Amino acid sequence: MFTFLARRVVTALGTLLLSSVLVFLAVQALPGDVATQVLGKDATPSAVAALRDKLHLDQPAWERYVQWVKGAVQGDFGSSLVSGKAVGGEVAQHLGNSLLIAGVTVLFAVTGSLVLGVVAGYYRDRWPDHLISTVSLVGMSVPEFVVATVLVLAFSVALPLFPAVVLYGPAATAGQLLPAVWLPAASLAVVMAAYIVRMARTSVIDVMASEYVTTARLKGLSSWEVVTRHALPGALLPTLHVIALNVAWLIGGVAVVENVFNYPGIGKLMLSSVQNRDLPVIQAIALISAVVYVLCNLAADLGAMALNPKLRIRGGRTR
Repeated sequence: MFTFLARRVVTALGTLLLSSVLVFLAVQALPGDVATQVLGKDATPSAVAALRDKLHLDQPAWERYVQWVKGAVQGDFGSSLVSGKAVGGEVAQHLGNSLLIAGVTVLFAVTGSLVLGVVAGYYRDRWPDHLISTVSLVGMSVPEFVVATVLVLAFSVALPLFPAVVLYGPAATAGQLLPAVWLPAASLAVVMAAYIVRMARTSVIDVMASEYVTTARLKGLSSWEVVTRHALPGALLPTLHVIALNVAWLIGGVAVVENVFNYPGIGKLMLSSVQNRDLPVIQAIALISAVVYVLCNLAADLGAMALNPKLRIRGGRTR
């Protein structure tokens, strides 16, 4: 177990290091002079030179990368070129707002999709399976911004139950944002749940056809006991990584949905930073998204080991 954890941590750190290099190179490869584009064509040469000095653009790329990584490790991502505020505080504020949506989405999407996936797998090729599979296929096919638009028309225009857009800024409290969270969370949950339902259904079908489930039935266990004791834990194993990827997708910021609802989350901050060429903010968001992705995958691996003791033994001996 310790060997597995150590190797997973080393792999995670290597992934983050590689991600930081790719993020830095991608930002540096943007066309045009950053200082000129940020200040505009009417900027004086002295102002451009001052900004280039502030961004260390006259230094070699590897020196700027080392300085950026050192600051990132300490939580210092520099200052925003637009607002002048510390990037770390600004990103943390928007990230907290996105976590509010992500928490609501995960609560309903994961719980509901697992239940629907188990039901579809248990009633394979019967009407519950056909209904759930059809709905999930539609959810996978329709983009999230279309779902968001339909929900706005239904529950903000036709039935004015929820606000269509958020009128508060990034400094809003959770209580102020909570009434406007439900429609964005529902939009994301529809898309997210569709993938988890399909994976859970396939896993349940495979588990229900296994020998140990057949043995459990022969021992006289009820259908409910077979599903809860055997089918559900077995179906969770391959589904955990799908859930982890979707959670990372949520926390990393779904820019389209946040932009539709004018929600002050990390995705909307990313869009505005790209438009304004706010490079320190772009780099910070990209690196934080990579950290979230790595942590979610590590959590999925640990969850799989907790559900299946064989993985703990195999992981400790071979990984």
